[in-house]
Amino acid sequence: MNRRSLLAATAALALAPSAFAEGVALHVNDAAAYSRARRGVSLLVMRRGRIVFEDYPTPGAPDRGWELASGTKSFTGVMAAAAVRDRLLELNEPAAETLREWRSDPMKRRITIHQLLSLESGLEAGAIGRPPTYAAAVETPARYEPGTTFAYGPAPFQIFGEIMRRKTGGDPLNYLTRRIFEPLRIAPTDWRRGPDGMPFMPQGAQFTARDWARFGEWVRNGGGDLVDRPALAQCFVPSRANPGYGMSWWLLRPGLIPPGRMAGVEVDAAMSERYGTIRMAAGAGDQRLYIVPDLDLVVARQADRILAGMFARGGARWSDAEFLRALLSG
Repeated sequence: MNRRSLLAATAALALAPSAFAEGVALHVNDAAAYSRARRGVSLLVMRRGRIVFEDYPTPGAPDRGWELASGTKSFTGVMAAAAVRDRLLELNEPAAETLREWRSDPMKRRITIHQLLSLESGLEAGAIGRPPTYAAAVETPARYEPGTTFAYGPAPFQIFGEIMRRKTGGDPLNYLTRRIFEPLRIAPTDWRRGPDGMPFMPQGAQFTARDWARFGEWVRNGGGDLVDRPALAQCFVPSRANPGYGMSWWLLRPGLIPPGRMAGVEVDAAMSERYGTIRMAAGAGDQRLYIVPDLDLVVARQADRILAGMFARGGARWSDAEFLRALLSG
């Protein structure tokens, strides 16, 4: 353990009374050890809005942002909830109301915005890690009836980016920044863009662990008056096609269909029964933001060397079930 990690662990012990929720002790040192052994560069545990533990193994640091990879996707559901509040859209409206070129397609004209963000639109999802431009995404063909099949990939989120571009008349990231990030006093340290100059919606955001956790805490509290609260709640309603996926957020519950064999997105059924559905933003390389409503808990975890994590190189394989058992059961 490096000096920064030791200081963080010592601080956590001093805050031990805050590390309990409904009789559940948080085994932060066990969780930190699990994270460090899997390329971890940041681990932050927040309880009722208060940071009770931080760990930043080298090269991590409190002020250093890291790529969230597909953890970026979960911002889109929040953006949609803000747009509902602003009366820019409704979740169940057909995307073709904005994408007029879809109106002549008998399948695409029935796809709703909610189905896009729940990954059950019936569209080809595209190659993971290779977002198309907004224009190319809009041309994605439909393969299945809307609402019947879960397909994980970048295209639906890029399509939503184009919808928001047309709805707002500008850059979707500017809208998200103005409506959500600035009021929360958080900011990405970077956000990658495509060759069309538009921000990636399925990946590309970089955040510090502290800012990502602050975002998670705000979501845990229901979003306040920045969004339409019923629309935000839809992020955590299981979709028809995948009981473990809502509207741009993962739901760690039995029946979950993972994004891939090596993703580490795994459910402990006993833990789910005990603590309820755990909500999660998840990205390649084992980037994680967990929200545990029943425990008033938010956990941000980040790692470096994303490709190594995707192929389990340079360390042990990540498992959400194992990590959460380490944190909640020791």
